[in-house]
Amino acid sequence: MCRSVKSTIQEGKTVLGIELGSTRIKAVLVDQDHNPIASGSHDWENRYLDGIWTYHIDDVWKGLQDSYQKMTEDVKKRYGVVLNKIGAIGFSAMMHGYMTFDQNGQLLVPFRTWRNNITGEAATSLTKLFNYQIPQRWSIAHLYQAILNKEDHVADIQFQTTLAGYVHWKLTGEKVLGVGEASGMFPIDLASKSFNHTMINQFNQLIADYNLPWTLEQILPRVCVAGEEAGKLTEEGARLLDPTGQLQAGIPLCPPEGDAGTGMAATNSVAKRTGNVSAGTSVFAMVVLEKELSKVYPEIDLVTTPTGNLVAMAHSNNCTSDLNAWVGLFAEYSQAMGIEVDINKLYETLYNLALDGDPDCGGLLSYGYLSGEHMTHFEEGRPLFVRSSDSTFNLANFMRTHLSSALGAMKIGMDILLKEEGVKLDEILGHGGLFKTKGVGQRIMAAALDTPVSVMETAGEGGAWGIALLAAYMLNKADQQSLDDYLNEKVFAEQVSEKVIPNQHDVEGFEQFIQRYKEGLPVERAAVDHLK
Repeated sequence: MCRSVKSTIQEGKTVLGIELGSTRIKAVLVDQDHNPIASGSHDWENRYLDGIWTYHIDDVWKGLQDSYQKMTEDVKKRYGVVLNKIGAIGFSAMMHGYMTFDQNGQLLVPFRTWRNNITGEAATSLTKLFNYQIPQRWSIAHLYQAILNKEDHVADIQFQTTLAGYVHWKLTGEKVLGVGEASGMFPIDLASKSFNHTMINQFNQLIADYNLPWTLEQILPRVCVAGEEAGKLTEEGARLLDPTGQLQAGIPLCPPEGDAGTGMAATNSVAKRTGNVSAGTSVFAMVVLEKELSKVYPEIDLVTTPTGNLVAMAHSNNCTSDLNAWVGLFAEYSQAMGIEVDINKLYETLYNLALDGDPDCGGLLSYGYLSGEHMTHFEEGRPLFVRSSDSTFNLANFMRTHLSSALGAMKIGMDILLKEEGVKLDEILGHGGLFKTKGVGQRIMAAALDTPVSVMETAGEGGAWGIALLAAYMLNKADQQSLDDYLNEKVFAEQVSEKVIPNQHDVEGFEQFIQRYKEGLPVERAAVDHLK
């Protein structure tokens, strides 16, 4: 096998996917059968500077170069060859946020990530104008808020894009986005699979009195769909990604996509009536719709698949961050007691203990709001744990509470789809860090959604593998072959998954928990208002 993989690498028939996630940048190299054959990763964290969640632009390139270098070292170690030719490359990243550039290609203000809930006025106004839900984290909301705030840099904008679009632009010279990623910047016209022209005209009229030297269509990137070639790696781009000089230029790149689109690809959830849920730093469930929703819901975002089909998304800004902090506290306790504990073993032990807790979490309550939470209308977060005097306070219930709370805001949105809109799902595919401990995250998620939850063997590969699949589709698809068919026939035909069916006691318990969660929201509001 190593010999055939070695020749695949030497002949340049591999495909590379790189995703810039919230806490990790990962590079995955796949062979002609879409199997990961080498990988490299780089850990990074957002910073909270001057009231803004951001990543420094230098950290983007440091992380990309480090993850790529580690992947090439993995190739060298495993197969004894130097990687210099690749069949195709794809880049993905966290969606939304605000990145604007001047005529010299310089970033005008620090990157404002999806995590910022600072565009409430703009998001509300645009939702009303378009009669289309515009979440606070969307790029157009950030742009309009900057205009409303009369920020000086707005007049100098020549180009606006996302993190994935920025990386792709610097490596290819092409100002493009995949349609799924683009749908988190500005609403998409499902017929043209590009930005909605009517809404662009509405926005231009809205800002006309500001006398800006640009119109919206002039500063937005071009939209592509999955399967299109979106540029080639330039000499400058090759050196930017691989400063050692080994990587050859001229490699075709697929359209840059967001983590929602790569999650759909990685879980084979791009066809109608399919769904997936990504649970890590944030949690979002996505359902590919058969028809449009009956009305606009503030809790439901509408985006698209990488091929331009309509997707309903229930997105929560917060998921595992506070949960991870509590596990870290238990690790500190163990160290203080002189007990050496493997962190993976600690997670496994505490997560599995949660399954012994009461289905309703014993009356305990937590809000893991490290940052603001748009789903429940909080502009800032205050992680909070609350219990009453008669709650059943033990470790099992404590852990189950934090696991359940991690899904609380997302469930509020999914209940709209499943209960109010009557959307049907046979099962939902799970991926992300919450599912790393076998069976636990699945069982809690199945209880929250009252829907079977499956996790594939490849779930741990995540978005980097997902964008590699999209690059492979661009490179290898047959004439007129849809992405749905390509994934079903070429990638997932023999894929093994494990399914967890909802336990009725768990479902009933979670319904009790979510009622307590909703009733306790004024406590979280008081914490935000009074704990500065």
